[in-house]
Amino acid sequence: MKTLLNHINGKWVAAKSGASRDILNPANNRVIAKATDSGAADAEDAITAARKAFDHGPWGKSTGPERAEKLLALANLVEKHADEFAKIDTENNGKPLREANYDAADAVGCFRYYAGLASKPQGQTYSVSDPNMVCMTVREPIGVCAQIIPWNYPLLMAVWKLAPGLAAGNACILKPSEMTPVSAVKLFELIEKAGFPPGAANLVLGPGDPVGSTLAASDRVDKVAFTGGGVTGRKIMTAATGNLKKVTLELGGKSPNIVFADADFESALEFAMFGIFAGQGEVCSAGSRLLLERKIAKKFLPRLADACRKIVVGDGLAKKTEMGPLVSRAHMEKVLGYIESGLDEGAKLLCGGKRITKGALARGNFVEPTVFVDVPPEAKIMKEEIFGPVLVVELFDTEEEAIAKANDTVYGLAGAVFTSDGAKAQRVIKQLRAGITWINTYHPTFNEAPWGGYKQSGIGRELGTYGLEAYTEVKQININLAPGRVNWFKNL
Repeated sequence: MKTLLNHINGKWVAAKSGASRDILNPANNRVIAKATDSGAADAEDAITAARKAFDHGPWGKSTGPERAEKLLALANLVEKHADEFAKIDTENNGKPLREANYDAADAVGCFRYYAGLASKPQGQTYSVSDPNMVCMTVREPIGVCAQIIPWNYPLLMAVWKLAPGLAAGNACILKPSEMTPVSAVKLFELIEKAGFPPGAANLVLGPGDPVGSTLAASDRVDKVAFTGGGVTGRKIMTAATGNLKKVTLELGGKSPNIVFADADFESALEFAMFGIFAGQGEVCSAGSRLLLERKIAKKFLPRLADACRKIVVGDGLAKKTEMGPLVSRAHMEKVLGYIESGLDEGAKLLCGGKRITKGALARGNFVEPTVFVDVPPEAKIMKEEIFGPVLVVELFDTEEEAIAKANDTVYGLAGAVFTSDGAKAQRVIKQLRAGITWINTYHPTFNEAPWGGYKQSGIGRELGTYGLEAYTEVKQININLAPGRVNWFKNL
């Protein structure tokens, strides 16, 4: 079986230690690949390559149109291999193939979007009080950027980081999750084919400690962008203080999905399910808290339970599968532990709650779509991000109560409102303390719009023009149109 390698300074190289790890298919826990398992020395090599490419190589001197050309070539190659990428992510992550197909298409669009921005105006001129002075700003690349991504969107998260970073002219170092590196390796094969110069984009496979921690702490790295959990995010933020590097953090969520009694019933029911069970609930913006107006609970909850029991759970490659396995055995056990804690703390199971061990599914990491009701306000399942197919239901009576409950969380990533009253929808959505919100829908995202959260859901924004700006520094330039002495020093 071929070992997946690092891509450093334009070359495929194994970890210096010679170590490797098995990469598993979570649907059956069979080995699908072996990946080189890097350490601090390999991360340092990637930093050296990126530094050279940015400080002395052609990439650091590249123009916007030149970078756009490379990104468009890469987008075309990803599009050509879209089916392969989708299959890779399904086998490595577990998500249903139809979801992985959307991810691949979104990745293509993201590369094309930032290729378009690479050559667009990125500065301003100012009318100042001195007529002989021209004042302007330009945006320049930050330098060497470390990009650490999670396992839930292996291809898409890589592209969300690389596309704006490269478009802005930075030299990038990508560290994918050690559990899901396969699509990143395929992507770097195409980066090489698209003609990016050595060191412009580097790939280091391995665990967060020591690879991610080395990248975050290095004085030779100018920015670190991380998507993942809050505990790791805090460690990265602390490590980054060494040289005060720029930091972008996209962290967790415990997002509210508010359903009023006047909402379209069937639509709200389906989105209540889609909000949490898409991606097996392994989505930072998942609608993991359903806030339901009490007057429709007796009708809504039985329908919800019945529909959840009918969700087709299985191998993501099977055409009928609607929800796949969790990414690893360890993560499955963590999610099952949350379910057990919910029961211990007095919450009531409406449906689900168990590992699926029927037939071939016994070999994989499958958990039933799970819904809790009557959850104590301080229960762990109410407060903490579970990152799995577990929905908690809260009832409310008034608009004000719904808003208060929605905002009663340390997170602020996402939230939604379902109602047929347009004015009420606007009132409520404006009061949600969250960065990504929806009215009468859940989950659609766009490369053109910013992604990020309030409170402990992170720092900064990705995607859109905000995402490009996050990879740039702003420089002020003042030009004197009438050079000469100012006569400040009389005896000169």
